[in-house]
Amino acid sequence: MRRVLKRATGGDTRDRLAALERRMRGLVETQRDQVASLHAELAAIAEKIGEKASRKDVRELLGAVRGLGSQIDRQVEDQLAHGGAAEQQRLTERRLFKRLDEIAASGKPIVVGPWTGEVGFEVLYWAPFLAWARGRWNLAPERHVIVSRGGVQSWYGMPEARYVDLFSLVTPAEFRSATNQEEHKQRRESSFDREMLEATLARAAISDADHLHPEQMYRVFMPFWRDEAGFATLDRFTRYARLDPPGDPVLNDLPADYIASRFYFSDAFPDTPENRAFARAVIATISERVPVVLLNPGVAVDDHSDLAAAAAGRVFTIERGLAPDRNLAVQSAVIGRARAFVGTYGGYSYLAPFFGVPAIAFYSERSFKLHHLHVAQRVFERLGGADVMPIDTAHAPLVQMALSTVSAAS
Repeated sequence: MRRVLKRATGGDTRDRLAALERRMRGLVETQRDQVASLHAELAAIAEKIGEKASRKDVRELLGAVRGLGSQIDRQVEDQLAHGGAAEQQRLTERRLFKRLDEIAASGKPIVVGPWTGEVGFEVLYWAPFLAWARGRWNLAPERHVIVSRGGVQSWYGMPEARYVDLFSLVTPAEFRSATNQEEHKQRRESSFDREMLEATLARAAISDADHLHPEQMYRVFMPFWRDEAGFATLDRFTRYARLDPPGDPVLNDLPADYIASRFYFSDAFPDTPENRAFARAVIATISERVPVVLLNPGVAVDDHSDLAAAAAGRVFTIERGLAPDRNLAVQSAVIGRARAFVGTYGGYSYLAPFFGVPAIAFYSERSFKLHHLHVAQRVFERLGGADVMPIDTAHAPLVQMALSTVSAAS
C-alpha cells in the first residue's frame, strides 16, 4: 500500500503529508493575521466616517463591521475545528479568551462554579485557574460570587468576594445523589449545576450575572491530562500561591502542638481489614509521642468513607457539632496549625502543603494517575516550605526501620 501511495503521489508519503500539514498551519496563521488586520482597518474606516457621517450612518456601518468580523471569526474557528490536536487546543483557548473578554467588559457579577468536584482538583487546578483569569483580565474580586461546599472561601484568596455554600442550598445527601453520577468531573454543565446557579442568584439577590463554569478549566487542561501537552499548558493558565488557613473556635479546644490525620477509604486505600489495622496502628504510634487530631468530619459528601475512630488519650476529634457548610473550613483551620498531616493519599493530602504543612500520604493500590502528583510536587517545590510524600503501605515497615536506625544513631 505504501509503495502504491508513493507512486501515486510521486514521492515519500510522510514527507508530503508533513508538508501539507505545515501548509495548513501556515494558512491558519495567515488567516488569523489577516483577520486582525481587517479588524484594525475596518475600525479605522469607521472612525473616519464617524467624523462626517450621521449617527444613523455610524450605527449602520458599525453593525456591518461587526457582522463582517463575526463572519471572519466563524471561518477561522471552522478551520481550527477541522484541524489536528494543536488546532483544537487553539480553538479552545480562543473561545476561552473571548469569553473572558466578554466577562471583563460586562462589569456584571461573576458566578464562579458551582464547584462540586474533588478537593484536590479544586486547590490544584480550579482556584489557581481563577487566579490566573482574575489577574490576566483584571477582574475585581468584589465581582466574584464563589460557589462551592464546606466553607472554602479562604482557598480562593478573595476575601472581598461573596461566597455561597452549596450545603446552604441542598443537604449533603442531595448533593451526593446529584454529583456521584458525574464522577466529580465537571466536563460539562449538568442540570444540577444549572439548578445551583439559579439558587445562587436567588440567594445572593442577583438578577443578572456572568457565569464561569469549571468546564472552561477542564477543556483547556484536558490535553495535559491526556498526555498531549506538557507543563507549559498549566503554567500558562494558573497562578499558585500559599494559602492562609482560616481561624476557627475549634482551635481553642486543641493542643498547641499536634499532628492532623484523616484516613478514608478509596481505590488507592481500599476498605480492607489490613488497611483498617494499618491506619489505626499509625494513629496509635504517632499519638504515643505527639497528640493526633482526627479530621473525620462526620459529613458524607461522596463515596469515600472515613475510618471510624474515637477520641481517647492523646487522640482528639472535631466532628461534634460540625455543620456541613463549614466542615472543610474547620479542617483547613486545623491542618493549617498542625505540625504535619498524615492520612490517605489523594487530592485531600495536597491541601496541607498549600498551608505550608508537610504531608505523609499512604496508599496500598497504585490505582491513581501520576499527573496530579507530579503537578502537586512541582507546585510545592516552587512555593517552598512543605511537600506531600506518598508511601506504599507495603514499604512502611522499611521506612519505620530506617527511621528507627536514624533515631538510634542520633
